[in-house]
Amino acid sequence: MLNNPAVVRRMTWDPGQASREVLLNREWIVTNGLGGYASGTISGAVTRRYHGLLIAALAAPLGRVVMWNHLSEFLRFNNDDVISLGGEERGGGQLNLKGADYLREFRLEDGLPIWTYHVRDLVFEKRVILPHLQNTVHVTYRILKGASRPRLELRPAFHFRHHEIPVNKGTAGPYKLTAVNGRYEIAPARPGFPALRMKLCSSESAFTIAAKKIPQVVYRIEQSRGYAHEGELWSPGFFYVDLTKEMTTTLIASTEKWEIVEVLDPKQALASECERRARLLDAAMPDAREGFGAELTFAADQFVITPAGRFEEAARAHAAGDEVRTVIAGYHWFTDWGRDTMISLEGLTLTTGRWLEAGYILRTFAYYIRDGLIPNMFPDGAKQGLYHTADATLWFFHALARYIDITNDRTTLKLLLPALIDIIEKHLRGTKFNIHVDPTDGLLTEGEKGYQLTWMDAKMDDWVVTPRRGKPVEINALWYNALQLLADWLDRTGSTATAQRYQKHAQRTRASFNQRFWFADGGYLFDVVDCNGQKETHDVSCRPNQIFAISLDHPVLDQERWRSVVDIVQNKLLTPLGLRSLSPDDPEYKPIYSGDLRSRDGAYHQGTVWAWLIGPFIDAWLKVHSDDKRGARKFLELFPVHLSDNGLGTISEVFDANEPHLAGGCIAQAWSVAEVLRSWVKTA
Repeated sequence: MLNNPAVVRRMTWDPGQASREVLLNREWIVTNGLGGYASGTISGAVTRRYHGLLIAALAAPLGRVVMWNHLSEFLRFNNDDVISLGGEERGGGQLNLKGADYLREFRLEDGLPIWTYHVRDLVFEKRVILPHLQNTVHVTYRILKGASRPRLELRPAFHFRHHEIPVNKGTAGPYKLTAVNGRYEIAPARPGFPALRMKLCSSESAFTIAAKKIPQVVYRIEQSRGYAHEGELWSPGFFYVDLTKEMTTTLIASTEKWEIVEVLDPKQALASECERRARLLDAAMPDAREGFGAELTFAADQFVITPAGRFEEAARAHAAGDEVRTVIAGYHWFTDWGRDTMISLEGLTLTTGRWLEAGYILRTFAYYIRDGLIPNMFPDGAKQGLYHTADATLWFFHALARYIDITNDRTTLKLLLPALIDIIEKHLRGTKFNIHVDPTDGLLTEGEKGYQLTWMDAKMDDWVVTPRRGKPVEINALWYNALQLLADWLDRTGSTATAQRYQKHAQRTRASFNQRFWFADGGYLFDVVDCNGQKETHDVSCRPNQIFAISLDHPVLDQERWRSVVDIVQNKLLTPLGLRSLSPDDPEYKPIYSGDLRSRDGAYHQGTVWAWLIGPFIDAWLKVHSDDKRGARKFLELFPVHLSDNGLGTISEVFDANEPHLAGGCIAQAWSVAEVLRSWVKTA
């Protein structure tokens, strides 16, 4: 085992000095490399539909399923004096946070959550791990100091349902409980979900059958987001064990077969996970091995997965000596998205030294190319992707270029070249969703009513908030970049005539772009031209999309205009946590991202700050400011602070456009982590 010092982020807790709201608002997450996870609040209370100690990633058509929702924890002294460690749900929506009186510290140690409690004379510790590539969770307790020897009682509670299903729907209890030789299985009365297998790893443990419903559990974040927020849980009884100083007690829950669950005892499972994490650091670039960079390396690991249940896909890959990998776009609710995967690939896999997996990801998505497009996303529990995107396929070229530059993997490039040519040809002739090159100016146009095809993709029923149909600025920057990359690759392989053909297309795109997108009166770039197919119309909205005309490997914008665009973006859109999606000067600007779904979607790309955009901004800024890395690093200064807020140890999806820039959306977002990590290493 590698002996790297632990990477630790601490949150100390003084119940006499701090509001208990902090314990409800800060969340933790651990993932299993399959898309499954465990997540909750520091307090132990469930406040989202996605909270639970085991959200298993199961084969289609199930997808991700909440298998273990909640755990009430008690210490019983002298058989009658009971202390709750927190998170106990009471009827009528009452939430017992008495355990906050005993919590002294929460910390992430190499990205793994650990709670420390002081109870009377005891110092008591809890930790949670998910063994890699298993739908299994270990919750471990041990006494660190103190003379008292209480009984530990653990009452699990359940509501089996898909993790997207509202908290008042799904498979309600009671459930069937089976017990054989210390092994316990909980299964719903109706078929459909697998059984949950549980055991308490201690020779002195026992289980008491005392079934009960826990009614009217209130999920406060669901309530604030305008969703169903009240449901019930069911518990079959409780485990208990009399603790000793030397004893470490672990409660295991799993959807795996018992042979898999028991292949490693809890001590071996923890050692294996620690060793795996040590190897993650050892493989990463030097500046991603220590401090903030190391924390983001662990955060990046959460998103790179072997998708559960895609057996046919795995069989095809294995036949070619390959593996299937993809990227979860964000936790808790995103699946794998093509756009997010390609934007994130460099930070998640290349910066962290996971080159082999980067190749797996690119080849995995290459298999799914249809009509010149890669999938926009794979729905949870589905085997086929949805293709409604105009930019994900162009980001594929960008990701492949970064991969080739670092790995020099000419075999993969040679393998993919026919598919890349087909993509470009399909775009030149026209493909789905009216994606095609306009023969009059060589610019790429897109748009179909009812679809949101760019990354600004908020949609509520039939309302597409920012349709951007026409010729969006970043789509054409990406199109030019893809043409240039393909021409370069073909030229290197000796296909000079074909390379020159695509080079001519690129030259025409560049000339038209600089003629048509420059907004002289504003000193920046139009966001869309030929809006909704109407010639010579322009969207003057000042948005961050223009930064890609500079930041990409092949900038489409003439260099003499770079500084003006970067200055405008810096003055109007830059915040300490990323770029606003719209200038505050715009009448459509929304300063706060909050409320129900319609309110949030209405603000999603109308001012809301996106952390991932800090990466391309820094790329462009460094091109203008002659590689002033020290100056660029200042744009990242607040991100290490953010790792102690919201989702601890990771980076949120979005932030309010106005100060204090409160976080919103997913607590852990792949491209946020990836682009901040990549930029952190780049500016070292």
